[in-house]
Amino acid sequence: MGAIDWSKSPKPSNTTISFSFEWAMKNLSSGVHPTLPTKQTLKHQGDRLEIPSAAARCEWDFSLSTVVSSSANAAVSDALGSIEFDPSNTVVATGGIARKIRIYSLNSLLPEDNIQLLTRGEQNDTAFLDHVNACSFYICTPAKLSSLRWRPGSGGRLLGSGDYDGVVMEYDLERKLPVFERDEHGGRRVWSVDYSHWDPFVGASGSDDGTMQMWDPRCGGEGGECVAKVQPAASRSSVCCVEFSPFGDSLIALGCADRMAYAYDMRKMVEPLHVLEGHTKTVTYVRFVDAQTMVSAGTDGCLKLWKMSDCGLIRTCKGHVNSRSFVGLSVWRHGGLLGCGSENNQVFVYDKRWDEPICARGLEPMARPGFGHAFVSSVCWRQVQEDHCTLLAGGSDGVLQVFVGTKIS
Repeated sequence: MGAIDWSKSPKPSNTTISFSFEWAMKNLSSGVHPTLPTKQTLKHQGDRLEIPSAAARCEWDFSLSTVVSSSANAAVSDALGSIEFDPSNTVVATGGIARKIRIYSLNSLLPEDNIQLLTRGEQNDTAFLDHVNACSFYICTPAKLSSLRWRPGSGGRLLGSGDYDGVVMEYDLERKLPVFERDEHGGRRVWSVDYSHWDPFVGASGSDDGTMQMWDPRCGGEGGECVAKVQPAASRSSVCCVEFSPFGDSLIALGCADRMAYAYDMRKMVEPLHVLEGHTKTVTYVRFVDAQTMVSAGTDGCLKLWKMSDCGLIRTCKGHVNSRSFVGLSVWRHGGLLGCGSENNQVFVYDKRWDEPICARGLEPMARPGFGHAFVSSVCWRQVQEDHCTLLAGGSDGVLQVFVGTKIS
């Protein structure tokens, strides 16, 4: 999403101001309150509790498969603010400062020879590609992009975006044209967009104007009908992230600059169902780990896992560096792994069971004139159920890197 100084974020406020609109949401799931997660069993050695380090318990071996960069003489900033796999997990979209949506086939990013070597546990040679050659096509956008999200139910054809001009747009990737535009945040930057995961599909956006707005693109003309609007903090602190639960319930989560994370029942947006308090600086990301657990990231350099049933803090994960920038957060739900970037230009991987990173890999430095210190600005897991996993990481220098993890037998 790019760099922004959150060091002067406002103090937290428990005040909630909500605005709800009449809307028939008959097709929504009634939702089920999640149960508490089971406790882990720890082994004792005599009278001493033995807890190996997270890295020692790591079940995965990660290697760098592919590096995609722009030509060395490029002078335009190309920071990658968002990376998203399509629903089939075979197509990748990226967007950022360069005002371009780039579309890649996974086959172009992961050479077949490398995949076969990694599957057999053998060392691969890193492939170095150029964006021009690796990219299937690109679409120019009118503004810098902070967020991308594939619209469910479109067969991978429609891609939503939020931009620095406060506009939400949808692009038809077959026609390579915008087909939907929504400008309801008063020109204030849209940090995040997402879609619900069942029909009727509704969208949501979080913005610098301090609101999260939810809309139905089927109604209300070109920009869709606004069905709910909430202002979580009385101070109108920025809403930095929105995410609908992918687990069949009616929850939507927000991360805000007031140092709080919130979860609302989208059938009743008058007040939050959960308020998660614990970060000391801006909450930049929220993600659902499973039906019982959510993870939040903040510019206090922490990831926090929460029990959704009682807002209890499960653990705090530390190791990466994050004090002022959006560095990305992604969850591989099948493997229980969390991926995030860092301001020291490394990718960190955490296992949801432990509070220390199991892996930290630096992005390969790519010398580009006019660009100084680089950091990891976006990450995304491929959501597949396999014994090997794929994590994409984008840098503030525009470099896209592909890491593949193999299960240690």
